[in-house]
Amino acid sequence: MVGSSPEAIPTSLTIFSPMNLVISATIIIGLPFVCRAMMPDEEHTIEVDPALLIEDAEKVYKIETPADKLEHSRIIWGIVIVLGFAYIVYNVALNKLNSLNLNFVNFIFMFAGILLHGNLKKYIDAFADSAKSCSGILLQFPFYAGIQGMMTGAVAGVSLAGVISTFFVGIATTTTFPLFTFLSAGIVNFFVPSGGGQWAVQGPIMMPAGLAIGVPAAKTALAISWGDAWTNMIQPFWALPALGIAGLTAKDIMGYCVITLLFSGVVIAAGLLIF
Repeated sequence: MVGSSPEAIPTSLTIFSPMNLVISATIIIGLPFVCRAMMPDEEHTIEVDPALLIEDAEKVYKIETPADKLEHSRIIWGIVIVLGFAYIVYNVALNKLNSLNLNFVNFIFMFAGILLHGNLKKYIDAFADSAKSCSGILLQFPFYAGIQGMMTGAVAGVSLAGVISTFFVGIATTTTFPLFTFLSAGIVNFFVPSGGGQWAVQGPIMMPAGLAIGVPAAKTALAISWGDAWTNMIQPFWALPALGIAGLTAKDIMGYCVITLLFSGVVIAAGLLIF
């Protein structure tokens, strides 16, 4: 949405814009050198035991009771698969691309998992085992949802996230507006770690403000996106499974994450100011 009427922004002005390509290339090329410089000596290096990376042997089930037979029944599994995929095909045929919302994509993945495991009991056990490695995420995100509600909840039409965004808008010029948009997006991302949720909060404020002072809509959109991605570097959800295998915690890698945050922040900020 640009201005008061819908208008598509071509990817040539966003993903494939010179500014975005230069920022991305600089981070991709430079960050490995930064990581190499941070590499600890042998005395302080923690190596993962290769034995921890070996997958457990497939579980052998004893089917003895009527309940066991129901859980492992190929007939019941087949009925579930047919019903699930029948709905998937029906929904896609009825709604076309409009059917691909987040809930429907999760639905597809769930039934794909049931299909590939070939057994309802195996799927349930695999789901339970997987949940152990991401228990931190499962616990934290309900709290994030509460924090997001506090940030986006409006009182007399004013939300806390809106106040943060509006503050940066108020002190920005045409030159500094993309930089301040990026910084405000990075701050808001600490409290609203959802890209869609963050856009819903900042988009209606930043996009019209940028246009009002002469900043291209594509550049404002990129600044919001970079800010959202930027502070994800010190919210290392992506590393939780690996940390669990290595017997480490998030605090053990936080120092490295902060350095990557600072390096990428300088690169992104420079790109937004120069281009």
